[in-house]
Amino acid sequence: MNGPVVECVPNFSEGADPRRVKAIVSAMRMEGVHLLDLSMDADHNRSVVTIAGSPSAVVESAVRGVGKAVELIDLTRQKGLHPRIGAADVIPFVPISGIRLEQCALLARQAGLEIWRRFGVPVFFYEAAAARPDRANLEEVRRGQFEGLREVVRKDPSRQPDLGGPDLHPTAGACAVGARKFLVTYNIFFDSKDVAVVRAMAREIRAPSGGLKGVKAMGILAQERAQLAMNITDFEAAPLSQVYRKVASLAARHRAAIAATEIVGLIPEAACERESEWMRQLSGFDPETKILERRLGAPLAWPKEGGSKGP
Repeated sequence: MNGPVVECVPNFSEGADPRRVKAIVSAMRMEGVHLLDLSMDADHNRSVVTIAGSPSAVVESAVRGVGKAVELIDLTRQKGLHPRIGAADVIPFVPISGIRLEQCALLARQAGLEIWRRFGVPVFFYEAAAARPDRANLEEVRRGQFEGLREVVRKDPSRQPDLGGPDLHPTAGACAVGARKFLVTYNIFFDSKDVAVVRAMAREIRAPSGGLKGVKAMGILAQERAQLAMNITDFEAAPLSQVYRKVASLAARHRAAIAATEIVGLIPEAACERESEWMRQLSGFDPETKILERRLGAPLAWPKEGGSKGP
């Protein structure tokens, strides 16, 4: 790719209906934007799409995806394990090459304005694009989820959106739009359904509880197994080998056995640690399709356009 390259990783609150997800991704197709990855999770009821390309084209692509999600996803009927406030839940912009994080924050502001203008979906800005210090943390923005947030915004001005509102969109909720560094989504499954144990591990490993810097974690039941779901927001401060060793130590203490691990979405070459235990444990990891730099050189084909029934 020539010129600045920005990545965007929209998270949509639909992971069980392939037709809807295909329609959303098809709506994002446009010149100057490459589709790098698509991950669907029925338990989380969430899809993660990774696109990259020229800044202006990526902004427009992401906004079009939000519009299709607003059309197809009704949060009053949607249920899943993953916290969410919107049909298009989060839209983060990530610098890849020839562009700085501060510039990505400006792209986030542009995208947020278009989302509100075109679709009437209120917007919260988070991380590097946050309009207020207390909204740098996505978890704080998403506190209460759609059901709780739609009530509290009517009573508490401090929780109202940065753009639009104060009420949320009746079926599509709100959208969190931000700018951040590259994030690695790393999940570890255990050979039991004991969610209490993985929730205890999550409390110990995540940064706000005094665990590892840049690690967000939660314990859930997914695919009929207890899962420790983690986002590594700074893989330089907390290499995945360190994260894995910490989890293995906690698992031994709790007498829990690790059954499988996975990377959701893409991972940069710099985060890979060849011959490390955590990489040997990965299920179905193909470097050609999972490493960012390789996928940039060989992007996915966009799905063909096609209709999809509404919610």
